[in-house]
Amino acid sequence: MVQLHEQIFRDAHQSLIATRMRTEDMLPICPTIDRIGFFSLEVWGGATFDVPIRYLNEDPWERLKKLRNALPNTKLQMLERAMNIVAYRNFPDDIVKKFIYYAKKDGCDYFRIFDALNDLRNMKTPIESVKEIGGHAQGALSYTISPVHTVERYVEDFKKLEKMGCDSLCIKDMAGMISPTMAYDIIKGCKDANIKIPVDLHSHCTSGMTGMSYMKACEAGVDILDTSISPFSGGTGQPATESVAAALKDTEYDTKYDMGLLMECRKYFLDVWNKYQHLHRETALKVDPSVTVHQIPGGMLSNLLFQLEQQGAGDKYNEVLMETPRVRKDLGYPPLVTPTSQIVGVQAVMNVLFGRYKKIPKETKDYVRGMYGKPPGEISKEIYKTILGNDWKDEIIDCRPSDLLEPMYTKRKDELEEMGLMKKPEDVLTYAIYPQVGLKFLKGEAKAEFTSDQLPLKPVLKRDIVFPASYKINVDDITYDVNVKTEEVIEVNGKIYNVKIGDTGKKIEEKKTVGEEKIVSPMLGTILKINVKVGGTVKKGDVVAVLEAMKMENEILSPADGVIKSVNVSEGQNVEADALIAVIGV
Repeated sequence: MVQLHEQIFRDAHQSLIATRMRTEDMLPICPTIDRIGFFSLEVWGGATFDVPIRYLNEDPWERLKKLRNALPNTKLQMLERAMNIVAYRNFPDDIVKKFIYYAKKDGCDYFRIFDALNDLRNMKTPIESVKEIGGHAQGALSYTISPVHTVERYVEDFKKLEKMGCDSLCIKDMAGMISPTMAYDIIKGCKDANIKIPVDLHSHCTSGMTGMSYMKACEAGVDILDTSISPFSGGTGQPATESVAAALKDTEYDTKYDMGLLMECRKYFLDVWNKYQHLHRETALKVDPSVTVHQIPGGMLSNLLFQLEQQGAGDKYNEVLMETPRVRKDLGYPPLVTPTSQIVGVQAVMNVLFGRYKKIPKETKDYVRGMYGKPPGEISKEIYKTILGNDWKDEIIDCRPSDLLEPMYTKRKDELEEMGLMKKPEDVLTYAIYPQVGLKFLKGEAKAEFTSDQLPLKPVLKRDIVFPASYKINVDDITYDVNVKTEEVIEVNGKIYNVKIGDTGKKIEEKKTVGEEKIVSPMLGTILKINVKVGGTVKKGDVVAVLEAMKMENEILSPADGVIKSVNVSEGQNVEADALIAVIGV
């Protein structure tokens, strides 16, 4: 018998609709799901912590409690990113332990623990913490294709995870590229190595060969397969639950699940799928064998396309896919799973938009330093120097990254209490893990993109950066009459623009004032920090502000020496691409 791990409430909608399924669209079907008898149901972790507080104005802790109450007979699982927990950087041990404690208390039974680099040092504390509170620890290794990731390496690491106390193991093929042969060889290798605990195979349909890989996994002795109810399956999603159950029926691998209950779920989620039509992306729904080259996982593919569209650069999608494997090789072949998928993917975006390594987010620098763990392969001296500078050797660490971090929980708790924002202990963790976004949410300042009763919405269109060839022009959502044939200077909301007529239509360009340098945001994002004040002096290359864009921190540098004449944004403010950040007198 093979059991199924159902992904509908986490990875399925993360992969296909950018993690936007709201809690009110999950709860009505829970009584039916609860009767099926899945091995476990993934409901939490991954991006389902970040997205609710950032885009949905939902408390992820409250979602977990509601799902626990609605699914009393089903084991609930979260995806836990080792020392990253549910974010993109390492945290100290006290935060990891507290998070796992409250996750278990609020409803999680099983914890799928993985490290993006398969650095087992980073998995030790989470595994031990889960075991201490009576949870089920599933040790997962991220599957990838590279010269250094061999069958033997995977089997040896799985043996180590069993010895570390894991209750089950998982091959985490986040990009959907595992071949039938590799699936068979790794699982058979585990069984031949006398590994006693269950082995789970997680994959996506991206490459088009996952069904064959699942069948070969069964033949090799796999115990659990990851699937999703069919309306949220295929493409960058998982294989369909109903299809896998039907394929295994009347075989030695039969799941024994009630097909009638599964079809009830299918009918319900068809309606949900149609409600979220504004988030459907054709690219995410198609088979894409190129994933075996660029190796971007399903969740990252849909989010990457969405983020590119937000930046007005949706047309650069294919260029980014081509650049991604180059960046991955440069960085020592990390598996592309959160957070390394985000680091590599966003660096690829930066390289395409601004030139190779002309803009380097803080997270890329931290990765190369070793602040996420030991890279699987070697990084060349040239890349070290390009990213960290001439003194790069002094920047490298070789210890477990979290060993360098001071305890954080008590400090963040005191800060939150002083602000009068702590309503429950879990709020401390929300604030500690996402200081800017979490604080905005806890203050009640977050706005939901939509609620369930507002759906369906019209599809999101790409931001048009070229104005149509007419004598009206829109700036900051205000339409102005511009009666020119070639060029005119206009002032809008305190900004000076050149208006030009070109072959592709009318464009506007901000006009520079002599003796001034205007510092603008390179892309859409949120101002995390401002390092300058009016009247202060700056040198060329000084950090004026830090912008969070595509979930990465980007330093906005001064283009020249000078004096700060104005600061035009505030910390926590959302800004568009080309928004004025500051003005320097030169």
